[in-house]
Amino acid sequence: MTRTRGRAAALAGAAAVLAATALAAPAAAAEAAEAAEAAGAGGGITGQAPCPEAPEFLCGTLTVPLDHSGATPGTLDLRVAVTGTTTAPRGDLLFLTGGPGQPGVPAMRRTAGSLEPVLKDYRLVMFDQRGTGQGALRCPGLQEDMGSSDLAVPRRQSVTDCAAALGPDARHHSTADTVADIELLRRALGARRLTLDGVSYGTFTAQRYALAHPTRVARLVLDSVTPRRGMDPLDLTALPATARILRTACRATGCTTDPAADLAATVRRYGNGARILSALTGYEFVDPDYGGVPEILHEAAAGRPAQLQDFFDLVHREVDTATAEELSQGLHSATVCADSHFPWGTTDTPVEGRAAALEHTREHLTPEQTWPYDPRTATGLGSLLVCLDWPRRPVPPTPPDHLGLPDVPVLLLGGDRDLATPYELMDEYTGFAHHPRRVIVPGAAHSVQNRAENPAGRQAVHAFLLQ
Repeated sequence: MTRTRGRAAALAGAAAVLAATALAAPAAAAEAAEAAEAAGAGGGITGQAPCPEAPEFLCGTLTVPLDHSGATPGTLDLRVAVTGTTTAPRGDLLFLTGGPGQPGVPAMRRTAGSLEPVLKDYRLVMFDQRGTGQGALRCPGLQEDMGSSDLAVPRRQSVTDCAAALGPDARHHSTADTVADIELLRRALGARRLTLDGVSYGTFTAQRYALAHPTRVARLVLDSVTPRRGMDPLDLTALPATARILRTACRATGCTTDPAADLAATVRRYGNGARILSALTGYEFVDPDYGGVPEILHEAAAGRPAQLQDFFDLVHREVDTATAEELSQGLHSATVCADSHFPWGTTDTPVEGRAAALEHTREHLTPEQTWPYDPRTATGLGSLLVCLDWPRRPVPPTPPDHLGLPDVPVLLLGGDRDLATPYELMDEYTGFAHHPRRVIVPGAAHSVQNRAENPAGRQAVHAFLLQ
């Protein structure tokens, strides 16, 4: 993202939005007027040309306000990529990446491949959300500590340095800001409504857009569903779900131990639950069967932790590594801290007293809530600890709990080996979504559409989008 102090480029792009046949599908006069209005407000798509990394697609720039309220000056330039179709009878399909912190444009080719059967009916759109990709928020220490992990525990100095480097503008990188960016993108595309396909954090962004702009959504695909109220900083769904997931994987591979019982014994012996959960969550991207993990946990439970330490080192070295351009930990922290509700309240809560509130929560957690881990695991996870020390900042309002998704078709998609967003999280969508279709893919872990060997999830998405 390039931050500028004027709107000249956006205003100049208004004519391009109306004239471009590549980046704007044919639209009715009212929709074209909306696109021109968006361009004048800093939402025009300009500079369209073949994407350097994938020339079969077209890339351009969406210019948006840094602060959608207008109180803070400045703009951001967000990269946008589209398939080059000039006809899309079902309209625009916006695919939203995860993290938060992952860009969209670099994943265009892979995503188009997984969605290829529907692209004769849809124009695929992806963009680099604010703070990601070429314009990533950069926090070198935090990036080194956490890489691609949500849960790895960072050094406290890394958190302090990151918050200082980002400064007060970090508050303009919440999901609410991205939702406002998407609305400008919709107008710039000339789309009356969007079909949204989100993965992981992208499911949360899709839901928040649907709540803010219910008449602008055609249908929703929510893959690896993030809780509708946002991230649970204590991960009280993933903690007990680990037992089910490891036992399911154990049966699939024919292991002869009880990995859940061994995990509980290991956590009691070494007090390293947060590190184990972080490593397992990373490893699911390598092997949804968690091959070798039951044996490693069995050894550790018996007082032989050498293989477990090797496992930690392997995951940190081979899995939990990412540059800021691949997944910005600066953006991740800014967004999670702005969006989430913690044991101490929100990031608008004074820093003094947060630690005491967290300790009070730990003391009142029960073994049933956290087994096969312990209460210290729940209060010792990286994303929570980053925000424990994050400076006090204003936070955006949260949609009221009684507000449901618009009455549009919804597909909930998950894998039965997904530890990052266990399928139990789908249960809370009763009453929140109107008769959602629910598909659980056996053998699949996180990000079913892009990663699962079992094609059932992709087939379900294709059928849903074309029905």
